Amino acid sequence: MSVTEPKGRPSRPFTLAGVSMRDLLASCAAAEAVSTPPRLPDPALTERPVERPKAA
Repeated sequence: MSVTEPKGRPSRPFTLAGVSMRDLLASCAAAEAVSTPPRLPDPALTERPVERPKAA
């Protein structure tokens, strides 16, 4: 501790680049969305064509 620092006061945590947590989380979410390949549609949820009875 230097002579100029008051005693009893904890030192402030430092910031690296001044980036907010909100911006950091948003950039992580964007990176994950871009790097994740698209999923195939679930076969159970895909619509099947309506079967109509054939005319006689």
